[in-house]
Amino acid sequence: MNQLKTDNVEKSTDMVENDKFLDGEMFATMVRGGAAQLRANAKEVNDLNVFPVPDGDTGDNMSMTIEGGVAALEGIHTNDLAAVTQTLSRGMLLGARGNSGVILSQFFAGMTKGFSKYKRADAVVVGEAMQEGVKQAYASVITPTEGTILTVAREAVEYAVARINESTTITDLFSDLIKEMYASLQRTPDLLAALKEANVIDSGGAGLFYIMQGFVKILKGEEIKESDSLVLVEKNSVDLSAFTADSEMVYGYCTELLLQLMNDRVDTGSFDVKIISDFLQTIGDSIVAFKTDSIVKIHVHTKTPEKVLEFCRQYGEFLTVKIENMNVQHSQAITEQPRPMKDYGTVAVAVGDGIKEMFLELGVDAVVHGGQTQNPSASDFLAAFEEVNARHIFVFPNNGNIIMAAKQAGQLYENGEVYVIESKDLGQGYAAISALNFTSDDPEQIAETLTEAMQTVTTGCISTAIRDAELNGIHIEKDDYIGFAGKTMKVSCKTMLEASQELIRVMSENEIFMITAFVGTDATAEVVEALENWMSEEYPDVEFYTVNGGQEVYPFIFTAE
Repeated sequence: MNQLKTDNVEKSTDMVENDKFLDGEMFATMVRGGAAQLRANAKEVNDLNVFPVPDGDTGDNMSMTIEGGVAALEGIHTNDLAAVTQTLSRGMLLGARGNSGVILSQFFAGMTKGFSKYKRADAVVVGEAMQEGVKQAYASVITPTEGTILTVAREAVEYAVARINESTTITDLFSDLIKEMYASLQRTPDLLAALKEANVIDSGGAGLFYIMQGFVKILKGEEIKESDSLVLVEKNSVDLSAFTADSEMVYGYCTELLLQLMNDRVDTGSFDVKIISDFLQTIGDSIVAFKTDSIVKIHVHTKTPEKVLEFCRQYGEFLTVKIENMNVQHSQAITEQPRPMKDYGTVAVAVGDGIKEMFLELGVDAVVHGGQTQNPSASDFLAAFEEVNARHIFVFPNNGNIIMAAKQAGQLYENGEVYVIESKDLGQGYAAISALNFTSDDPEQIAETLTEAMQTVTTGCISTAIRDAELNGIHIEKDDYIGFAGKTMKVSCKTMLEASQELIRVMSENEIFMITAFVGTDATAEVVEALENWMSEEYPDVEFYTVNGGQEVYPFIFTAE
């Protein structure tokens, strides 16, 4: 069974004097420490994957989620616990990625409610806030599953709160919390059969453990190294040669910022964000502008970003600002005028240029980059919703780990109704998108029809094993080519071609008439040709199509109808 690192940290003599109360400044420091501790162990959390394939991303998703909160805290200078937690929560909600990241953001959102009336809090109040966090985390999942991050959070909070007495310090409380969190993690395989079979503990719970372990390190006075506190950001390769001294500015700048409204300039409670969005319409497009409490999130494509900054400073100060030249972002394209609002729009998630192009050809309005190991954030979805500009927007996440982030973005979006079609893989999304038909004037009926269309397809994937394993009665050795359908391991072979053939045989046990093979970057032309020839001989009555998907991790993704 995988074991986590349990550092023994002695209390420092220069520890904060009054450990009976938690204030905003200390909590912000703890959060930074928790983010750094998770970041240092993100790969370990990623590797706690039920399937032994290189697509584990829980550690990265949770890390980027809490880093979203850390980034928001950079512009906050207050010792007020309520104000700090509100800012942290907003940043995490917008930055949430993957199911574990969304649950994490909801846990901290619940804690924020618990701290809403407190400038500082003792152990009792902190315990009550964490209980509120557990409650909200459970409420964020339609069907909560025990043996996951939810269980680890609940059992640890219950244990720590039960031990509170009048002498309990904040350090005592969080020390008790991580003690039980570690114990709860070791029990997760007994609650979830998939974990036991894979011989791993729950990855989301492990991510939460490392965050709270970082909290305790800070409380006990351990210094967080500067090299450990670099913000985790997505690495995008930028072709600087795309814009030279002789280039013409065609696309403008992608301008994003978080604006903290200031009480000495506006009534922050009643401020109408339409004032900003109306102005942005005059100088740009692809506009996102929405207000959460006293912070406004802004995204716009414009040739004059300086005008955005000048206008917005009438109402507040910037927490974060990002301005990027879109001429060097050659994969992005913008329209010269904002799209007029229409009745229906669609957003799909895809990774791989071929898959993105196919979705656009099928009528999808906006494609959000993402998939396994590259989960988009709630903020990414919000930008896409604004770009589509429709009264009713249908979203195809195409990955079970992206559904919750899409739904969270839908709850935050205010300019239209969002319907998340819960496509859990590429095949389901492909089938649903192929069934798009907006002749009905009932969006609920459209959503139901799209959901029904997903039931006609089965998806199978080929990948490589990163460790030895025994799953579903199949012996797997490291570097084998493995094939699985849905969440069930089906085959393990020594070659890519053999694994593909065996997986297709399994998928063909049910009556099918067509298979589409999305070819990834790791599949060679020779293997593709050999597979096509084999299909024509073995299954002459089954239509077999190949699409250059361009996806990573999976050399082949098969959809069978």
